[in-house]
Amino acid sequence: MEIVVVGLNHKTAPIELRERLHIPERDLAGPLEALGKEPPILERLILSTCNRVEVYAVAEEVRAARQSIEALLAARAQLPAAAFSGLLYLHTAAEAVRHAFRVAGSLDSLVVGEPQILGQVKDAYQAAAGLGAVGPVLSALMERALRVGKRIRTETALGASPVSVASVAIELARQIFGALAGRSVLLLGAGEMSEAAAQHLKEEGVSAILVSNRRYERALDLAARLGGRAVRFDQFKEEVLSADIVIASTAAPHPILTRADVEQIIRARRQRPLFLIDIAVPRDIAADVNAIDNVYLYDIDDLEAVAAANRKLREEEAVVAEGIVEREAEAFTRWLRSLEVVPTIQTLRERVEAMRDQELGRALHRLSDLTPEQQAIVRQLAHSIVNKILHHPMIELKRQSARRDGHITISALRRLFGLEEEP
Repeated sequence: MEIVVVGLNHKTAPIELRERLHIPERDLAGPLEALGKEPPILERLILSTCNRVEVYAVAEEVRAARQSIEALLAARAQLPAAAFSGLLYLHTAAEAVRHAFRVAGSLDSLVVGEPQILGQVKDAYQAAAGLGAVGPVLSALMERALRVGKRIRTETALGASPVSVASVAIELARQIFGALAGRSVLLLGAGEMSEAAAQHLKEEGVSAILVSNRRYERALDLAARLGGRAVRFDQFKEEVLSADIVIASTAAPHPILTRADVEQIIRARRQRPLFLIDIAVPRDIAADVNAIDNVYLYDIDDLEAVAAANRKLREEEAVVAEGIVEREAEAFTRWLRSLEVVPTIQTLRERVEAMRDQELGRALHRLSDLTPEQQAIVRQLAHSIVNKILHHPMIELKRQSARRDGHITISALRRLFGLEEEP
């Protein structure tokens, strides 16, 4: 039994591939059910965000599990697995545990320290649990990962000044415009990402915040909280005519602003520069819009340059956070190994006791003239010898299981006593 993580993220794969593989929470049931039908996979969970798509699994055999996961991702992307398998990473055992904790602690994020990932991990866990896809091992892993994420946020300054993808987008706008006071902003999408961006914009003193969303009541709600104005979704293109900054983060499956749309808008603006920031996956704005004169489009991958500067400032706190991850990962791995030692001890005792009973039966058959009392003494002697022989190895096996290399002792014992042959 092994914990396996197969996935890709902003470091290994471009946005074009990530958006093809992106799985919204409402669509998780199908992929999780499909993985559950694969013999090597016992438990499974899918974490799909703007910056990563990862499958966490408990599997009987790593290679078979990876093949099953790659096949699932290939079907999702409608690409042959060979087209992107080189971009996938594979983590197993202790390294898989460490990776899960680093993800939850925002140490593997585009912007180290951003707060959204902890909620995304929790949502992925709850979704998989609700579908009956996780068992005791992944449940324990995710519970511990969430605890690690919370510890990092409370015990380090890594999240003291949260720098999410949304706030990096604001930093990019600041680099373009200088001060943002007096600028007008149009938000496309009224979800968590849009609200995070709007809060940063409000702090920057923008003169107007317009909010547009497919569900108009959500736009009204966010606009009211921000002191802005709601715009019906079928009218947002008219507002682009006067906005200084457009930040798009809807959940639309296809671009909501095409090249033709923006060409018409830029003509109506009399070529006044238009700054578009697209933090959605899949992207809200067609990539070829960037080829239009006086249009400046930045997508989520473009935010990496700003994120790199932020990471440099957070390196010291990240070292502290990595220490938390390492200690928690070691503790969890010891717990995993304890799951291995318990069945090993049980199997060893059953094997030795079976041998004892077999040999005891033969001996008593040959000593047929023994009285019942004498037979009881012989039986007690055999039981006592077995218990005394097994006592120290059992104690030492439990002690060794708590060591980093304890699995070596467990594996050696199973080979020595032929326990690997057991089904």
